[in-house]
Amino acid sequence: MRRPGPTAGPFRGPAAIRAGLAASVVGAVFLAACSAGTTATDDPQAAGTEGGGSGGAAGQPSAQPSVAGLDPAYAVEPPGRFKSLPRTADIVVQAQDTIDEETLAAIERMKGVEAVEQLSLLQVSVENRVLNLAAVDPATYRRYAPGELPQNQEVWDRIAAGELAVGKAVAKRLPFDDDDFVELTTEVPKIHLGVMAPQITNAVDAVVNEKWGEALGATPGNALLISTGLAAPDVVVEPLTEMLPKDTSVERLDAVARYGLDPDAVQTAQVVGSLAEAIGVFTYRPIGGGRIAPDPAWVRANISTQPVPILGSVTCNNAIFPQLRAALEEIVQRGLADEINPDEYAGCYYPRFIAGTTTLSNHSFGTALDFNVPGNLRGTVGEMDRTVVSIFKKWGFAWGGDWSYTDPMHFEMARIVRPG
Repeated sequence: MRRPGPTAGPFRGPAAIRAGLAASVVGAVFLAACSAGTTATDDPQAAGTEGGGSGGAAGQPSAQPSVAGLDPAYAVEPPGRFKSLPRTADIVVQAQDTIDEETLAAIERMKGVEAVEQLSLLQVSVENRVLNLAAVDPATYRRYAPGELPQNQEVWDRIAAGELAVGKAVAKRLPFDDDDFVELTTEVPKIHLGVMAPQITNAVDAVVNEKWGEALGATPGNALLISTGLAAPDVVVEPLTEMLPKDTSVERLDAVARYGLDPDAVQTAQVVGSLAEAIGVFTYRPIGGGRIAPDPAWVRANISTQPVPILGSVTCNNAIFPQLRAALEEIVQRGLADEINPDEYAGCYYPRFIAGTTTLSNHSFGTALDFNVPGNLRGTVGEMDRTVVSIFKKWGFAWGGDWSYTDPMHFEMARIVRPG
């Protein structure tokens, strides 16, 4: 994986993400209007062959305006013209550790393997959604992007400049501020939305460059995209699985696999940021009905049932208990215990996807709780006492009532706080 040097960054995004786009076209790229006269486009042909926005023809360098607040420390060298052949992303591999050069060379020699791209895959938790984030070398990863995106020079220049590329559906759920910046974790600055563009289905929700990956705490080179060309991915999956450690996730991305997650395939999540200490490496298998089966060893090491004030016995992540008890004890001391109804508590540890998606919920890790459900439904202001909310925030919890699509019953551990 190359580690190119820094460069300056372009692009100022509008608030169109919050208003929504007028049209949705598969393969479209949103390149926002900027002060130099760029125009937004939802046209896949324009995005793929004209470069979109202020970019020139496909594969040509483009002069772009700078973004106020964009930190050049997170930029890498622009990728230059696209000279490679596009590849299909047929298999995604995610390991717990860096995949070494010897193993990588052996995979490249395997029958049926046409091309391999090494990258970092990590998971970030934003408003109870665990997003799959790829930290990549824009110059080489672009070969695996869907549709006409490999040829769109501006997309990859903006990723290189330190901006975020994200799928349109995911972008609509992210809490961008008025200048189109979003916080991925509290440990790093906010990142700027560079483009909305289709991502690799079932594998990647958003893309950043390698410097962002390093800042976020990604494990370098822990993932691979594999193209099998004309060979069926099944030919590669079995020998690949036998070659790699047993806790490695090996998932098909071909059209057959896209219609549902393979219940025999181990999935891996390496959540970074404040939750990394509480979660570590999380492996699981989909078991139907929107539920998952975490690795039993992880459950034994991380999940327990313990007594807490007001609620009684609850089943959560071990790391959450000290600050959960501290928050509930303060609520009792301040005479607010009646503001939390134990009969309306909806649980903490519940290993599942968010309804209707294949996105993990923080409940899967036992780091989120739902209180007073009937009066605090999604999309409402809710009835949660605001002093209770402030106490939970003091003790390291984020509140779903602050989100762009509110969830006022929901509190989740945003940072680890150790009571004195």
